[in-house]
Amino acid sequence: TVGLAACGAGATNDSSEGSVANIEDKTTVDTIKENDVIRIGVFGDKPPFSYVDANGDNQGFDVEISKKIAEDLLGDSSKIEWVITEAANRVEYLETGKVDLMMANFTVTPERAEVVDFANPYMKVSIGIVSPEGDVITDVSQLEGKQLIVNKGTTAEAYFRENYPDIELLVYEQNTETFQALLDGRGAALAHDNTLIFGWIKDNPGFVAGVEAIGNEDTIAPAVAKGDTALSEWVNAEIDTLNESGFIAEAYEKTLAPAFSSDIDPASVLINQ
Repeated sequence: TVGLAACGAGATNDSSEGSVANIEDKTTVDTIKENDVIRIGVFGDKPPFSYVDANGDNQGFDVEISKKIAEDLLGDSSKIEWVITEAANRVEYLETGKVDLMMANFTVTPERAEVVDFANPYMKVSIGIVSPEGDVITDVSQLEGKQLIVNKGTTAEAYFRENYPDIELLVYEQNTETFQALLDGRGAALAHDNTLIFGWIKDNPGFVAGVEAIGNEDTIAPAVAKGDTALSEWVNAEIDTLNESGFIAEAYEKTLAPAFSSDIDPASVLINQ
């Protein structure tokens, strides 16, 4: 498996016999090129960011960027082994070498940055709260004595556990389960990435993002295993290029713009817009 990069190319081993020949250590980038495939972690159920469509194909904003990464690294956008993950598994999949690159709409936080290495961001995000239009939650104080639905392993769960420990949370593993719980009325509201909520309410009349943003504005970025310098440096340069060339903006127009309501400003989502 590939996970942590080696100490560096051209390292020299010494012994009592004297110095031996230089040993060329392989980096993750070398191994990816040698295997002619990159393993990328994405969600299977988080449209419009990453999901599996009715034909079994991976689609979405994160997927478009992933394909471009594969094209620029390996010369072919199809040379990807897709690894479907849940929010709570993203760190584990990097730590155990199950994926080379995590592109499952991963929000950068100080806690996560201690255990994985984030590359440069390609998107901005905040936490939003969605609720039924007949009983709209417009302020966190209105959740007192009520249940808030969250997705396990998300920044929304962490934020409310840290800042509002008295609010009762209903926690679900999968995005589909989380939003179905709201549809079924199992909680008064649901907290998740506001960008995901913007798309969901367009497809689900009767629900409102009463709180469009709470907490800090965060960023979404690719992540690699901790210490994988070679791959993180390559991805950093790639994301910079995709931002500057307009590719990220094109991916937004293709995947996110049709899923969002017309009043969403791309500058509120994209980096350097």
